[in-house]
Amino acid sequence: MEARIAQLKEHLKRWVGCQNDDIRVVYAPLRISPLGAHVDHQDGLVTGMTLDQVILLAFVPRSDRRVRVESLNFPGLTEFDLDAIPPKSARDWGNYVRGAALALQQIYPLRVGLDAVVAGSMPIGGLSSSAAVGVAYLLALETANDLPISPEENIQLDRYIENVYLGLRNGVLDQSIILMSEHDTLTYLDCQSMTFEKATIPQEKKDFEILVVYSGVGQSLVGTAYNNRVSECQAAARQLLTWAGQSVPENPRLRMVPEDLYLELGDRLPAPLDRRARHFFTEVRRVRDGVAAWREGDVARLGQLMRESGASSVYNYESGCPQLITLYNILSECPGVYGARFSGGGFRGSCLGLSDPAYREEILATLAARYPQAHPEVAETYSVHFCKSDGPARVLNGRVC
Repeated sequence: MEARIAQLKEHLKRWVGCQNDDIRVVYAPLRISPLGAHVDHQDGLVTGMTLDQVILLAFVPRSDRRVRVESLNFPGLTEFDLDAIPPKSARDWGNYVRGAALALQQIYPLRVGLDAVVAGSMPIGGLSSSAAVGVAYLLALETANDLPISPEENIQLDRYIENVYLGLRNGVLDQSIILMSEHDTLTYLDCQSMTFEKATIPQEKKDFEILVVYSGVGQSLVGTAYNNRVSECQAAARQLLTWAGQSVPENPRLRMVPEDLYLELGDRLPAPLDRRARHFFTEVRRVRDGVAAWREGDVARLGQLMRESGASSVYNYESGCPQLITLYNILSECPGVYGARFSGGGFRGSCLGLSDPAYREEILATLAARYPQAHPEVAETYSVHFCKSDGPARVLNGRVC
């Protein structure tokens, strides 16, 4: 990590001619959600933790209102004035810094821009790299402009980037976990009340790894069926509330439907709304059970719940491309993997799991024997990563800890 930070600083010094002491670095970890798939946008219950795989952003404030960003992962230079922030551009990695600047300027005056270099350590897909980079830009712009903004407010600012500027109808899971996590804890979030709990696992039960398998398939969620699924969940909520004679708000959420009402009327929902609602209510129960298992140190039980969540994502929520479904099936059958499911929106990207470190080589061998044979088109691009948990996004002061 220190070598990667030094590389970013050297790149920035060569580019803009700044001094090492003038450079600040934002450390924005990627995140997973063991349980709580596809329910945050319906104000459900979710869990999450950050990984020791991060987005790094080295920056220096400018004396004017210009913003310039280079990426070590993507070509081109993003450059604009804070007085004339351009609209979003399709498939442009610069959308996130433009969105961050625009989000802040809805509330705060930004006096100065910045020069920055950004880089990520993992393949893009399923680990909320978009939320992590959005948070990184927010923290950098806030630091450059001496704006003391709380993590809770940054959650809402990052939502502006994705919901308003980019038009993605996701919830609060990604940015909340990235901004609120702590080492070796499972963050438990109620997306309706925005209340957080930090669930700890017994010290002697921490001997597991977070397994992330990148499928080789990457695509922005805005171009997938993600937004359609959100609309279907809202339609199911609207129908259930209408049948019960309750008032229906303009944008209903399934969390507004009491569980006993769903149990009474859910079978009347037409397809596919019945499956979307079934996934929501069973996933919320899995989250509660999974938090209890974590607190007891029962990683095997948590893994089983993740496996059930993965199956519901496939059959009830109907997410997942063929490559992700293959990975889920392989990991569900692989010795040493307690449980697995899709990570992120579930239409591209990665599968995640909890695994026994003693089985690392067997897991690698099983994936190598089965996955490339099933999907030769991604044989050269898929990758396997064994990770640990991390803390929140932050601006570094000194060494990474």
